[in-house]
Amino acid sequence: MVKLFFSHVSGKMLGALAILLVVSGCASAPKNTDDQWAQSDGTVSASEPSDNDPIELLNRFVFAFNDALDVTLFQPASALYRFALPEEVRDSVRNFMRNISTPVILANDLLQGEWERAEATTTRFFVNSTIGVAGLFDVAKDMGYDYHDEDFGQTLATYGTGEGAYLVLPLVGPSSLRDGAGLIVDSLLDPLTYILSTEAAIARRGISSVDTRSRNIELVEEIKRDSIDYYARVRSLYRQRRENEISNGVEEDDFLRPGLTFLEQGTGNAQLGFVPRTAPLSE
Repeated sequence: MVKLFFSHVSGKMLGALAILLVVSGCASAPKNTDDQWAQSDGTVSASEPSDNDPIELLNRFVFAFNDALDVTLFQPASALYRFALPEEVRDSVRNFMRNISTPVILANDLLQGEWERAEATTTRFFVNSTIGVAGLFDVAKDMGYDYHDEDFGQTLATYGTGEGAYLVLPLVGPSSLRDGAGLIVDSLLDPLTYILSTEAAIARRGISSVDTRSRNIELVEEIKRDSIDYYARVRSLYRQRRENEISNGVEEDDFLRPGLTFLEQGTGNAQLGFVPRTAPLSE
């Protein structure tokens, strides 16, 4: 069990790499768009009064490392992925990945006492696993059961646990003491942790991350280009996103885990923002 758990975490971190920094500092679009990010005015000061970032120097180093990996590996892979596969196929990949993450989402819905959301999560799983052909098609959405994401970091927050110090995790991206601990618990709640081989776990996270990254290529570049201090902006956007997620302020279509957040490129001009629990991922 221990071996499988660490294999799963390694796969998760590798996959997160694709989304990593970018995703952690992406922008968000309005609720009525396909973008999964919470709205933000995009204004971030280089120095926040209460940034709660006691190890900023180390965090900046890890942040730069993650960004370099994204630029050299995941962004090119994501561009190739988007070029090679039609949109319908990419949507099916995303739908499938969402469907197999249902146990973790449902567990956190129940732990938070969100009974209606738990019912919606359960209905989505059974409808999409059957009529939707193993989750390849999001039939449940057409029936009025929209996708939402939950993680244990959000669950802890609903019970009053503070976020703790800000952290930038290697390959995973922006996080905090609370959300970092939540990632471990989510892995334990995921049945696939104990089923998948190391290779399969890495493939799962890698595919999911590349798919998400491919949906936010232009938006990520725009955020980087317009940021005076990219690190500080990502940190601020991450806090905004998590606050929204914890309050269920946005009904997202796509949602990234802490530090693995991408912005979905919509048809219009998306508002720049970052996604915590509130922000959805791009379509």
